[in-house]
Amino acid sequence: MNANCVPRPVTPPLWLLAELTYKCPLHCVFCYNPLNYAQDSRELTTAQWVDVMQQARKLGAAQLGFSGGEPLQRSDLEELVEEGSRLGYYTNLITSGIGLTEPRIARMKEAGLDHIQLSFQDSTKEMNDFLSSTKTFDLKMRVANLIKQYDYPMVLNVVLHRHNLDHVGRIIQMADDLGVEYLELANTQYYGWGLVNRAQLLPDREQLVRAEAVVNEYREKFGHKMRIFFVVPDYFETRPKACMNGWASVFLGVAPDGSALPCHAAKTLPGIEFPNVTEHSLHHIWYDSEAFNKYRGDAWMKEPCRSCPDKDKDFGGCRCQALALTGDASNADPVCDKSAFHQTLQDIVADAQSNTIAPTEKPIVFRTDANSRALGGLAAKAD
Repeated sequence: MNANCVPRPVTPPLWLLAELTYKCPLHCVFCYNPLNYAQDSRELTTAQWVDVMQQARKLGAAQLGFSGGEPLQRSDLEELVEEGSRLGYYTNLITSGIGLTEPRIARMKEAGLDHIQLSFQDSTKEMNDFLSSTKTFDLKMRVANLIKQYDYPMVLNVVLHRHNLDHVGRIIQMADDLGVEYLELANTQYYGWGLVNRAQLLPDREQLVRAEAVVNEYREKFGHKMRIFFVVPDYFETRPKACMNGWASVFLGVAPDGSALPCHAAKTLPGIEFPNVTEHSLHHIWYDSEAFNKYRGDAWMKEPCRSCPDKDKDFGGCRCQALALTGDASNADPVCDKSAFHQTLQDIVADAQSNTIAPTEKPIVFRTDANSRALGGLAAKAD
């Protein structure tokens, strides 16, 4: 082994993300769920999810997120929340709000749910409903009021991109009107449907600069009244993010069918057989499985990552992004300006700057079952 490649001890997972279902009433153009989700409708049973939560708690996981798809599509969500609370997790519901009625939020409050993160697509009804291909803005407003009524911290998430970055001031003002305490403005990460729609979603640099200036103005204005997080898209950086704080370092995701994943988008990586919780214990999956050990440490790294002094900070960046932009998941993340593929990324950003691709040339693809089956079929042929 190269002297620069030192194995790191495997520490327990801290965060369990239970992706209960891929079903969702929204059809968002930036959804990170698998393109071919409609081809596999398998979902773990209530008893199987309870077993997963119990095993992960024994491993050391302290935070439990319920997501999807839309987790409210599961009729057993309240039962799972109650079990998570009983086990001692800090529980978090990540939701579009669709399906969160007053009886359900009351039951989840009683069951011990700690936290709700609500998503909007924009501050206007027209753009919110367009981006999700639904008529849900008014419903989301009612859900936001329910969250406040039941004394939850008001946490709002809005995914940003070319179509709503210039609305960021109005989005923050809407958040203030709703009594939001934590606002996450997360620029689109280009995986899944976001990658499919990248040509229509990627902003230009001037948009980002303007939006960040507006965010900073509101931060100064609000002080501690509202915490505003502005997550810049990697494509405009010169150093990659420490994706998931390193592969299989703190995050353990379980997909609806029971596949265990070290990051949300890991299923996009070819040639890796991700273990299933119905066949293996979480202890084996976390510590011993080939998939979870594949990109741990630095022995897998190529140059320039292998000898880079920052490899213990950024862990080589994102494996899914490296695959999407270079065709090889073991390459350095092209966000890094040391990468041989950094120019590829700069060319993509330059195309967005010139905005040369018309919607008629490459239209937006909404997340629907029909589009999922079509894109899944294309992926299968490509493989």
